[in-house]
Amino acid sequence: MWRVYDWLLGGTSNWAVDRAFGARVVDAFPLLKSAARANRLFLHRAVRHPVGLGVRQFIDIGSGIPTMGNTHEIAEQVAPDSRVVYVDNEPVAVAHSQVLLERHGDVERHAVVRGDMREPHELWHRIQETRVIDFSEPVALLLVALLHIRQPGRNGTDIGPRAVEEYRQLLPSGSHLVISRITDEGVPPDLDEKLVELKRMYDTSSGPMIWRSHQQIRDLLGDFTLMEPGMTRTPLWHPEDSGPAAPKIAFDTPEQSTVWAGVGRKP
Repeated sequence: MWRVYDWLLGGTSNWAVDRAFGARVVDAFPLLKSAARANRLFLHRAVRHPVGLGVRQFIDIGSGIPTMGNTHEIAEQVAPDSRVVYVDNEPVAVAHSQVLLERHGDVERHAVVRGDMREPHELWHRIQETRVIDFSEPVALLLVALLHIRQPGRNGTDIGPRAVEEYRQLLPSGSHLVISRITDEGVPPDLDEKLVELKRMYDTSSGPMIWRSHQQIRDLLGDFTLMEPGMTRTPLWHPEDSGPAAPKIAFDTPEQSTVWAGVGRKP
C-alpha cells in the first residue's frame, strides 16, 4: 500500500507492480493523486502547528516509505531540536527509513522501529527503548492515512478504534493526536461511484477499506480538545501553516479531497 502511496505522491520508492496498480486506480478515480497530495500537505501542517505550540516530539505510526517531505524534515524547518520516531510494520518501509536516517538524520533525535499499531503497549515499549522520546513531555502522535485500512484483531474484527483509545490513554498531558482518513460521507455526487470502485480495488489487492462517518472519525479523538478549525477537509486545516515551497493543489470544492482530518489535544 505504501509504495502505491509513494507513487501517487510522485516519489521513486516504488516498484513496477505498484505503478501499474496506481495507474489503474487513478483511471478509476482521477482525483486520487490530488487527494493523496492534499493529505500529505495536511501532515506537514499538522507537524508545523504543534511545533508552534511548543511540541518538539513526534511519533509517526504507519509512516511508510520516506516520501514527499518526511516528518523529521518538516519539523526541523521550524524546530531544529525536534525528535521523531517512525513506526511501520512493513520491513521494506522500515529499511528505507533506516537508510534515510543514517544518511540525513541524527541518531540522538531520530529513530525507526518496526511495530504493529494494533499492539499499543508493545509498540510504546519499543519506542521507549529508542531513548528518543521523553514521555514526561508532550508528544504529537500521527495516525495519518492509516485508519481507513481495516485493522483486524485476533478474531478478525476491526480493532482500529480500540487501539486509538489505548494510544490516547498512553499519551502524556498536553499531547496532540493527528488523524486523517478517507470517507465517502459528504463527497460530491459524481464521486460516489468512483469511491465504490476505489474501495473494490483496494479490498481485492492491498487490504480492506472501511468507510466511517464524520462523527465516527471525530470519535477517534475521544475527550481530547478538538483544535480549530475542527474536523474538516484536508485543504481547510490551517492552510496558513503551509510552507513556502508547498505545491498548490486545486479542487473545485474541498469535499473533492475525500479526506476528513483533525487534531486533538489531551487536557
